[in-house]
Amino acid sequence: MLPPDHGLTMLLRKLDSIGRLTAEERQAIESLPVKTRVLDPWQDLVREGNRPSLCGLVLNGWVCRYKMLSMGRRQILSFHIAGDVPDLESLYSEVMDHGIAALTRATVALIPHESLRELIAHFPGLAALLWRDLMADAATYRAWLTGVGRRPAYERMAHLFCELYLRQQAVGLGGEHRCPFPITQIDLSDALGLSNVHVNRVLQEMRGQGLISLRGGTLVIEEWHRLAAVAEFDPAYLHLRNGSAA
Repeated sequence: MLPPDHGLTMLLRKLDSIGRLTAEERQAIESLPVKTRVLDPWQDLVREGNRPSLCGLVLNGWVCRYKMLSMGRRQILSFHIAGDVPDLESLYSEVMDHGIAALTRATVALIPHESLRELIAHFPGLAALLWRDLMADAATYRAWLTGVGRRPAYERMAHLFCELYLRQQAVGLGGEHRCPFPITQIDLSDALGLSNVHVNRVLQEMRGQGLISLRGGTLVIEEWHRLAAVAEFDPAYLHLRNGSAA
């Protein structure tokens, strides 16, 4: 496993995981002007209703998309790891319809919209890769919606574990069926539409059946093929060049 990088290398890794970059495209990405910002847990990168002029590339730590409802109810819409640009869509939408916040202490690189638009204009192949990344985001929404709407809790959680492992493996943050997992049971509850008690029960059942273990903030998938079968997991929606964890 490779450690998180504090430069635009993480964006290169992410784009390499879904397509192929030319040497010229790599150089252009590395030349992007950025400023870094450190976020504390549950500090917002961008809030619903904001009109951002920058995109945030996650360099290390975890962030999430979320919506807040009345009485403090929270729905997590997606998890994001190093290499992700969770607000890339802000290039094309004037107002954010959701918030993005850190789940852990996280470092993000802030990239001006103007610089990204110039990059896309000069490198159509790179523009296609960024669109493919947005397509993967949309496909992930559909997968999560299907899970919340139709999958039992056990299958829903198994599917999420498979997804998070493959995404981290693709950018060098996971391997040998283990990956960082700083997500709390409350975070899982808010992402999967389950009560905290139900999340705890499912985790205990998975451990008891020898599918997974959680050790000091690390997810270990003990039986990948069994877990993927339980989840009916098909990684095609992630648009990874190598979607296999076998």
